[in-house]
Amino acid sequence: MSEIKLNYHKTHFLTSAPDIRHLPEDSGVEIAFAGRSNAGKSTALNALTNQKNLARTSKTPGRTQLINLFEVEPNCKLVDLPGYGYAAVPEQMKLQWQRSLGEYLQKRQCLRGVVILMDIRHPLKDLDQQMIEWAVSAELPVLLLLTKADKLSQSGRSKTVKIVREAILPFQGDVQVEAYSAQNKIGIDKLAAKLDGWFAEILNS
Repeated sequence: MSEIKLNYHKTHFLTSAPDIRHLPEDSGVEIAFAGRSNAGKSTALNALTNQKNLARTSKTPGRTQLINLFEVEPNCKLVDLPGYGYAAVPEQMKLQWQRSLGEYLQKRQCLRGVVILMDIRHPLKDLDQQMIEWAVSAELPVLLLLTKADKLSQSGRSKTVKIVREAILPFQGDVQVEAYSAQNKIGIDKLAAKLDGWFAEILNS
């Protein structure tokens, strides 16, 4: 299989949808980004694509209430899923998001991998573990990105990564753990390499 390197700087916004029925045709490859509302998902996407405002970042966690699609190149899409687990939204809305999330993960055929983002200082909360379980049961490979890694010293980072790697062993899926900092550009190359691998499957076929 030839090695493929995509240029993530060319990524552009495609569309937003409230649920999978409003998404474009289920074809090509989609890689989903999921995480708690304050995990730094939009910031991570902006750092990967080297664009300040590709994914809207907000001081108010829980702003991303839609499934947002971005195209890297034809047939290769990044998907920003609604943030989960933020307390200050109405219960009804939380349930709606959870439904959309679950439905997307279980029914979207072109979904080929899930990037789950967690604040490195508060990893593996209940909803994060539920997301990993969902992805593993759907037989999707997972990249766990421990964001805001610049907030810890290098030894603190390494220690947390090791702890999380050990904690996820019982999930028994294809799960990789890496530290990430949009601020200090830590882990961006590892994220890009992982995405390239997932996209390669379709581009090489």
